[in-house]
Amino acid sequence: MKRLIAALLLTATPALSFDINAMSDAEKAAFGEAVRDYLMANPEVLVESINVLEERRAASEVENDLTLVAANREAIFEDGHSWVGGNPEGDVTVVEFLDYRCSYCKRFNDQIQGTVESDGNIRFIIKEFPILGPDSEIASRFAIAVKEVAGDEAYLKAHHALMNLRGAPSPEALSQIADEIGVDIGQITNTMNTESVSAVLRDNRQLAERMGIMGTPTFVVGDTLLRGMPGDGLEPAVAAAREGNG
Repeated sequence: MKRLIAALLLTATPALSFDINAMSDAEKAAFGEAVRDYLMANPEVLVESINVLEERRAASEVENDLTLVAANREAIFEDGHSWVGGNPEGDVTVVEFLDYRCSYCKRFNDQIQGTVESDGNIRFIIKEFPILGPDSEIASRFAIAVKEVAGDEAYLKAHHALMNLRGAPSPEALSQIADEIGVDIGQITNTMNTESVSAVLRDNRQLAERMGIMGTPTFVVGDTLLRGMPGDGLEPAVAAAREGNG
């Protein structure tokens, strides 16, 4: 009988009212023992409950992320300072928050660029989001300064060079990158610590804070926020966005 009562309580609808505080100490002890006995005999019930809870949690996170993207659309997609590439008139926009010292950002850089190029209809935006220390910020300041001084094409070259940089972004390393992409290192250095560059980083950090973004890479694909690189790449998320499901 105790097991039957426990089973009924575990599978009851939300409409069933149950007040354990109304029980006596002896009744509470008996009830606890009945629940324990039932779970020991039917552990699959606990597994099923955990699975349902996880599904509800994941669904809630997805819904919350959709709300965050909707509330910050202008700052995400039209901030006026981020580099925009791929197909500027593409039917799906992919935004990447990245850090040049992030090993995952480096690892997936070629794959992401390959997806953008092979698709041909993706509008791709890069958000400088240095969170891994002073070297990260130096690298991002360099990239932003290159964009301000020399334009989008030079920025993309600097971006790839920084992604492929294995050591620290030392003055010597940045000078070499500047030479390779054909920009004046002196002009870039003078621009790196200006307010205009600081404002870009500040805006990106404030956006990330509002959206609860704490790691890199993080992507926005259409209306969907992806906290990390999906194991199957960006293509399924892009396809879902085109179908109106993301």
